[in-house]
Parts: sequence; structure tokens; C-alpha cells
Amino acid sequence: MPHTRAALADDLAALGVRRGSVLLVHSSLKALGWVCGGPVAVVQALLDALGPDGTLVVPTHTPDNTDPACWRNPPVPQSWWPVIRTHTPGFDPAVTPSRWMGAIAETTRTWPGARRSDHPQVSFAAVGPLADAVVGGHRLDEMLGEHSPVGAVYRLDGDVLLLGVGHHSNTSLHLAEYRLPDPPRKQEGSAVRTPTGRAWTHWQDVDIDEGDFDQVGAAFEATGGVSIGQVREAECRLMRQRPLVDFAVGWLATHRTTL
Repeated sequence: MPHTRAALADDLAALGVRRGSVLLVHSSLKALGWVCGGPVAVVQALLDALGPDGTLVVPTHTPDNTDPACWRNPPVPQSWWPVIRTHTPGFDPAVTPSRWMGAIAETTRTWPGARRSDHPQVSFAAVGPLADAVVGGHRLDEMLGEHSPVGAVYRLDGDVLLLGVGHHSNTSLHLAEYRLPDPPRKQEGSAVRTPTGRAWTHWQDVDIDEGDFDQVGAAFEATGGVSIGQVREAECRLMRQRPLVDFAVGWLATHRTTL
């Protein structure tokens, strides 16, 4: 049978979504099965489960606004690199669409009252009374660190929901990378807006790596810190973000040195 907004909201509540909480959601619409109203109904259900005092947060990243020299899936010819750097429009939170984040995240980005952080690569959008507190102050050189929406969710004691996706999509684990002593760094590049138009800018940031995130997530699940259940046809995972990140710091500090 088709799935409805009400049924989704009931499943989310049964999974443990807290009313009034800040909830960072990574999602797959396809995993849910056939939903009446598609991503609009899913966003409505998430907001229903959170209630009027809750805040929904989603990634609205733009990986196509990165240095083309680093593109691998697929790569582009080196002769294209200067053209891309010169002509890619500067990131505009009001109009630049997300890419590869899924229909639920993109629908949230355009939701009435949604606010979005002003980062050219890894922006987040939020809907709810704490939206400004989540997305404000996103530093260019803190893509997923303390001065990012991921860090804000930590400060606000929020939750993480993996809606039909695995821990490889769990951006909160990147915050743990920033908290490691002397993490490796690399140069980043993106097109940004300027008072006179646009420019290509560079900065140094942590060299993030989600290659072992499924292992981190499995180890955290073994502690009992994750609620696992169904939201319609999707296997979902709900967890408090602070214990997740605190655990991941220790796991990464131990295991990445031995890889």
C-alpha cells in the first residue's frame, strides 16, 4: 500500500524522534517505498514528529562547487579546470541547488521559512525556531567543525536520524575528525560571491575522510546508543549526536593510527 504522511510520522515517533528537538537528517526517499506526496509528505511528517518547537536540519551540500583538480567520479580534463574555476557561479544560499543530497533534503531547502548556511561546499538548511542558531556563523575554513551547523547541533544537544541510509552518510562523524589532535589538512577551493560579482577562493581545512564511518557507526551501535527501526520500508537509525561524536573521537584516535 502507499505510505502516508500520518503513517510516516507515527513511525518516526515510535523510533524515538523527540518533539522539540534539533534533528539532523540524512535520507533516501527511495528507501521509504511509495509515499503519497513524495518528499513533501516526508518533510511534513518529519515536522509533525518534531512538533512546532522542533527544528529540522538537512545537508544541502554542493560538491560540484569544489576544485575540479580533485574530481574523481568522474574526473574532467585538466584543460577544463581553469574554465570551471573562472566561470562557476558564486554560491548563493537562496538559489544554488544541493547535489546528491536527495529529494528530501532538497525539498527542505526550499521549504517556507527555511534558512541555509553560507558555505560554498557543505551548506546545511534548517526549518524551525532554532534554524538561525544552527546555520548562522558557518565559517569557510570550518566546513564540518565546531563553527559549522554540525557543531551547532552538538551545542544544542540535537539528534541524528539516518533515514534509509548508513553511517557512511553520517556527517556528524566528521566533527570527531576535527577534534582529533593535529588532523591532516588540505587546500580547498570554491566559487563564492563578492561585492562585485564572484571569485574563486582557496582556504585550508581538515582533510575529511568517511572511509571508515561504517566501522565507527557499527562500534557505536554495539554500545546501545542507537535506536534501529523501520520507517515504512526504510531501516532507520536514530541517535543522540553528543554521545556519537564523543565516542567517535576516541575510536578514530585509536584505530586510524593503526590502519
